[in-house]
Amino acid sequence: MTEVAWTVVDAPIGPLLVAGTAEGLVLVGFRAEPAYVERALGALGRRLGRPVVADAGRLEAVTSQLDAYFAGTLRAFDVPLDWSLVTGFARRVLRELASGVPFGTVVGYQDLADRVGEPGAARAVGTAMGANPLPVVVPCHRVIESDGGIGGFGGGLEIKRRLLALEGVLPAPLF
Repeated sequence: MTEVAWTVVDAPIGPLLVAGTAEGLVLVGFRAEPAYVERALGALGRRLGRPVVADAGRLEAVTSQLDAYFAGTLRAFDVPLDWSLVTGFARRVLRELASGVPFGTVVGYQDLADRVGEPGAARAVGTAMGANPLPVVVPCHRVIESDGGIGGFGGGLEIKRRLLALEGVLPAPLF
């Protein structure tokens, strides 16, 4: 498939834009309201140089895994990932995050920098997390400050708290 397939998934944290190529899942976007979807898909098509088409059927594997994750029955995603939107240091960090930080655990920015052999790069790890094109599936919500603070999150701190609560790392929000 030369096209990029996309769909919007209803999730407890709000609608998610999900897009994939023949290589695998390429994008997960938060707050997938129509204006965001239109902008994101335009940018994605330009960046990948491919047409973008609505096709939920081609994304069934990832959408069912997302549903299972939010239902609390899936602890590890096993869909293929297309890393086309991330390169260099950020790709190394995100690959380590995807393979080395399991459900229900957290890691510090500094720890992740150490794991990829760049001990002075804790801030750069934060930048890589902010540029993660595959949040939830590549779990940047599991990265916290070394003093135990929640840190930042591209999807907003409320979504990060809800994802960490779903995984049992934080108590569920009261409201």
